[in-house]
Amino acid sequence: MRPKFTLLGAGSGFTQKLFTDILNIEGIDGGTIGLIDIDGKRLDITVRVMERVLAVMKKSTWRIESSTDRRKVMPGTDYLISTIEVSGTKCVRHDNDIPLKYGIDQCIGDTIGPGGIMKAMRTLPPFIGILEDAKALCPRALIMNYTNPMSIMSLGAVRTTNQPYVGLCHSVQGNSKGLAKMLGVPYDEFTWRCGGVNHMAWFTQLQWRGKDLYPKLRRMMAERLAAGQKSTRFEMVTQFGYYPTESDGHFSEYVPYFRKRKDLIKKFCGDGYGGGTSFYADNWPTWRKGTDKRRAAMAAGRVEIPTQRSHEYASDIVEAHLFDRARTIYASVPNTGLIPNLPQTGVVEVAVLVDKRGFQPVYFGPLPEQCAAMCRSNMAVFELAVQGVLARDREAVIHAMMLDPLSAAVCSPSEIRQMAEELFKAERRYIPAWLAGKPGTRGRKPACGAAAKPRRVA
Repeated sequence: MRPKFTLLGAGSGFTQKLFTDILNIEGIDGGTIGLIDIDGKRLDITVRVMERVLAVMKKSTWRIESSTDRRKVMPGTDYLISTIEVSGTKCVRHDNDIPLKYGIDQCIGDTIGPGGIMKAMRTLPPFIGILEDAKALCPRALIMNYTNPMSIMSLGAVRTTNQPYVGLCHSVQGNSKGLAKMLGVPYDEFTWRCGGVNHMAWFTQLQWRGKDLYPKLRRMMAERLAAGQKSTRFEMVTQFGYYPTESDGHFSEYVPYFRKRKDLIKKFCGDGYGGGTSFYADNWPTWRKGTDKRRAAMAAGRVEIPTQRSHEYASDIVEAHLFDRARTIYASVPNTGLIPNLPQTGVVEVAVLVDKRGFQPVYFGPLPEQCAAMCRSNMAVFELAVQGVLARDREAVIHAMMLDPLSAAVCSPSEIRQMAEELFKAERRYIPAWLAGKPGTRGRKPACGAAAKPRRVA
């Protein structure tokens, strides 16, 4: 059994980790690693890293295919993984600094808000092109996406393709482990339920040996806030009752409560991922350079390559599907009644059983209404952003920004429109022509059900 695994955006930091995970699966006696990236230099370094990985792990029955042209590598793929990054670091300052002029203070800005919506405008159209190629070149492949903004990417994907698809993150498994440690219980004895949307899923049940741990967690959160510890999520647990799945910095952008005034930022937001102003924009270019240096050192043999299996879900999916070793993962999938009090036309993050039959999402049930309401506010933004791309409707994209909870807490609709036009102009090289056009115009709509023609990426 020698399957083919193809990764788009091979220059990303995910590549070595995801393939090392796959190579650790018991029973795979060889296969093909497909690597695609439009940056030939980064691709070459990644190929050399993977050659070293195969040598270190003594995987002589594996082969590597690589190209800057995805159509040369995608044929015959069994598992297609996307980690694409469109525009690299060229737009990160625009995403952050133009909204900041209008008082919209972002920490990360890649999931929702002006920054997240602009990243979607750069990334979703090319991803639709990838999905269209997959239909023709590898129609039996299972598709996994790691690229943010996850909910917008996933909603656009499931409206474009009928191939098995999941959007993957590490927030659920990472935060469940963090909660177990915080509560002082062994992780393998910790039981929990989690559901919502990516980056805003909610742990609605926390138990250890049948005991409800939420009273303990709520007391801990209230005590830490009273002692002056800064945390948007501690405040959410104290006021709304439940713990969400993202870092304080990420979460602070998804609701209207924490970033609309400097005194609130000072009170609830810490540094870095704790909610620091412009944290991502200030650091992402440096991180990228650091990742490139580490990868080059790995390729040259100057740095030891880790070979242990991580907690990313991609290899669990492969193992479950290939060998019928059932696994439960958490993923973004269509809301086919899984969470009844969230829009049924949207995408939700819930438990998904994986086995030889593929992806089987698990019914979650209604969220506590206060949690569902916050998810719905974000899902309205996702819906309009995707409608904008699929219908080439720049008004829908602007309306998505107007409905963004943080932007709406700070700006009037006319101010948001002006900000949007500035963003479109600044990033015109990386967004579709219909979006970069004159205010008030619309691109020619595709035929019903068709996607906007994207520019080629990866």
